[in-house]
Amino acid sequence: MSGVRIQSSGEAEVMLSSDGRLTLSVPIEFKRRGGRKQVTLPNGETGKPRPWDTAPTAMQLALARGHRWLATLESGEVKTLTEIAGREGVDNSYVSRMVNLTTLAPDIVEAILLNALPDHLTLFDLAVDPPASWEAQRQRLAGVQANL
Repeated sequence: MSGVRIQSSGEAEVMLSSDGRLTLSVPIEFKRRGGRKQVTLPNGETGKPRPWDTAPTAMQLALARGHRWLATLESGEVKTLTEIAGREGVDNSYVSRMVNLTTLAPDIVEAILLNALPDHLTLFDLAVDPPASWEAQRQRLAGVQANL
């Protein structure tokens, strides 16, 4: 694309040159949002964010961390949660709580990934001693919501 210029002000215009070529001028502005570039039109409109353009929530990061740590344990790379804690420089109980997230019901995991859990729900509510039964997990979450 030869002749590309980026301008951030002015009006959009189309110019016809004498040799029949069209030149389209569209003013745009690039802004960094969470480490990614986003195009902003002169009127302030932006495109809809794609799922990968948004920064992960703390809950999503915790879920990913728990699955990563469980995978290292299952692969034999580490022998204990204490070894993971030592490698990561965190407390044993923290590692245990994050690994507990790997036992959550699929619909709860989906809600975490879609950032669809109620705002008042905390990581503590999900990660500390989750019930083994998925139905009991759902009932517990319903109870947390009802207590507010």
